Amino acid sequence: MNTVANSDSAYFPSARSLSSQTTEKVQSRAVGPDVLRSLAILLVMLVHLPVEATPSMLVGVRNYAWVGVDIFFVLSGFLIGTQLFKEVSRTGGVDLKSFYLRRAFRIFPAFSIVLGLYAIFPILRDAPTMQSIWSFATFTVNFNFDPRVGRAFTQAWSLCVEEHFYLVLPLLVLLLHRRISMRWTLLIAAAMVIAGMILRYTIWESQVGVLVDANKLRDAFAVYLRDVYYPTYTRIDGLMFGVILAAARFFKPELCKRYASPRVALPIGVSLVAAALVLFSVRGPLAGTNLFLVFQAQLGSVAGFPLISIGIALILGAMLDLEHVLKRWPVPGAMVVATLSYSLYLTHKSAFHVDRLIFGEANLQGSSGFVVYLVTSFAVAIVLWFCVERSFLLLRDRILLPSK
Repeated sequence: MNTVANSDSAYFPSARSLSSQTTEKVQSRAVGPDVLRSLAILLVMLVHLPVEATPSMLVGVRNYAWVGVDIFFVLSGFLIGTQLFKEVSRTGGVDLKSFYLRRAFRIFPAFSIVLGLYAIFPILRDAPTMQSIWSFATFTVNFNFDPRVGRAFTQAWSLCVEEHFYLVLPLLVLLLHRRISMRWTLLIAAAMVIAGMILRYTIWESQVGVLVDANKLRDAFAVYLRDVYYPTYTRIDGLMFGVILAAARFFKPELCKRYASPRVALPIGVSLVAAALVLFSVRGPLAGTNLFLVFQAQLGSVAGFPLISIGIALILGAMLDLEHVLKRWPVPGAMVVATLSYSLYLTHKSAFHVDRLIFGEANLQGSSGFVVYLVTSFAVAIVLWFCVERSFLLLRDRILLPSK
């Protein structure tokens, strides 16, 4: 059984593996993607954790923890790409109805519940202001998402990017399958990377840099998030390199074994990630401002995103090839954290906020605060997973699997 094909996306582990009906289905999970998925969600939670409750050993990590989203993007590109390539090779097409229904059952129920709670009970919001409910419900909030207007539920921006990806990729696979070669695919991907770099450079230069030069740093940060960091058209690097990895491993497995074996891919991938982190550390005109590192200077915002995405993709490929080793040395708790990753992603900021309301921010300092935040966020995620996410996944399987 192909473990990768059973995983639906980066936030969401395999539906079959979530069902406890058979041991075989549970054992079918790939360890590598689970480890990366659990790492990604823990990084995202860390970046939103109040610094006063962040253990000293994690403060440095927290500065770069926002790259957890880039891990999610690469995973989603690879896992969804693999599914689509397998289907189109087997059947000659893609069952769009089944694909979109699977995505809807996976994403909408838990997201709708959390969004509804945010709308009905403002006390649960992690910030006083919030973008329009309609923009969240239509997955368009990442366009013109100005944190000066609304800051609650900001993590939804990356779900919007993934939704747009889910909408377009199956159509592209149908359109381009057997029509263009791998060489043309790589050329198109390279052109998209270069176009994204030019676009980010232009936006930073014409909009962000002007505000930085005028010392309007808060406005510059907001414009950077709105026009560079959040929009789908500036953040496709990770998803695209995930798809390229899927295509290379599926259509050119011998070339991957020859030129991208773990002994080659892993050190190169780690080196590229390290290089990206160095670029992200180059503050340029932002040096000495104490602004959070998610606000990237021009060099990091232009070159850092594709560089770290390539590195993560190479690391993922190496981990997949080392699956037999990873299964002998599993990371404790990785499968549980990966399973809860979507529910954790949706609820952790609100859980942190409610903790502060109940216990008081002054009582949530240091290691005790860290433990409280961690325990409550996992408790909320477990409730959402059991009551909503798992229930709809099982319903989805009952509806869709008999037709296959």
